[in-house]
Amino acid sequence: MNGEKTTDEITVAIDAMGGDNGPAVVVEGAARAITRGLKANILFVGDRAVLAPLIEKHTELVRSDILHAGSVVAMTDKPMHVVRRAHDTSMWKSVDAVKNGVADAVISCGNTGALMAVSLFQLKKIKGIDRPAVTALWPTQRGRTVVLDVGANVEADADQLVQFAIMGEAFYRALTDVQKPSVGLLNVGAEDLKGHDLIRRAAQVLREADPDMAFKGFVEGNDISGGVVDVVVTDGFTGNVALKSAEGAARLVGQWVKETLTGTLNAKLGALMMAPGLRKLKDRIDPSSVNGGVFLGINGVVVKSHGGADARGVASAVQMAASLARAPFRDEVAQTVATVMERSDALARRREAASDITVAAQ
Repeated sequence: MNGEKTTDEITVAIDAMGGDNGPAVVVEGAARAITRGLKANILFVGDRAVLAPLIEKHTELVRSDILHAGSVVAMTDKPMHVVRRAHDTSMWKSVDAVKNGVADAVISCGNTGALMAVSLFQLKKIKGIDRPAVTALWPTQRGRTVVLDVGANVEADADQLVQFAIMGEAFYRALTDVQKPSVGLLNVGAEDLKGHDLIRRAAQVLREADPDMAFKGFVEGNDISGGVVDVVVTDGFTGNVALKSAEGAARLVGQWVKETLTGTLNAKLGALMMAPGLRKLKDRIDPSSVNGGVFLGINGVVVKSHGGADARGVASAVQMAASLARAPFRDEVAQTVATVMERSDALARRREAASDITVAAQ
């Protein structure tokens, strides 16, 4: 297991040029993170002429550094083009800083596909992991639930779902210090016979080959917001549809509440009286408070901030990146995956041998 780093040793590289809102918002977000108590060093990556005057406006950033990058990855750039020809971009150099040990984590608000491709190319996958997965922190009745995958893989076989479960468990433990988070597989029903063969096979492997995991079986879509388990595992297609549906529903409800509270004079007076409670509600459902999707399965801490994140959202992503860099969990993932897959293969061989004996006896 990698040893933990002390607070002052952590450096977070920030792709300051990516995102919809420009470098000023990214710089402000980093300053907010420090104001909130972040002790990590900040390495801004991007055009020095643009970044230097923005950084000078924030006294909190007096110890930050700039790594100059001459160009930017556009949202329309194809991932393989970036990997092959865009090595002077702020995104490439940010990930390269982690690869070379200059930084311990990287965040970017830029092109998701390009960031994944660059991270895979430079940092490589954790041993034993077939495909990386993207996480989302989901607001629930009990706090926050980790959902993965939410977009990296359109399809996933049984072994990959098992790997996602192991990565999600380790990630949740590193993020929250909960030593034994509960894990569930997203399915069309909670009964053991529901779902397709792949998900039932994944459930069987987790039950038989990973006895140390607090695996709770199948969960349904409405169980996510209910906070029934700490980690929900699914393929990227299903996870992304679920995530976008939830975001759309939240916006719709928010708009309805706004229209209801501003429709009449009496409603406006009532809203004024409820202002403290409404502000608390807004903070609970604000995506900026949990902004940042982590790329799990890669040999490095890579956090994808929402492209349209405001300063508060960027601050959340920076804090998450620093938190994960302090408690590396990649060795734990590699060791657990190897153990579980070895146990699963051994159990499969035993079942096959028992079946052969039965057939021979007949």
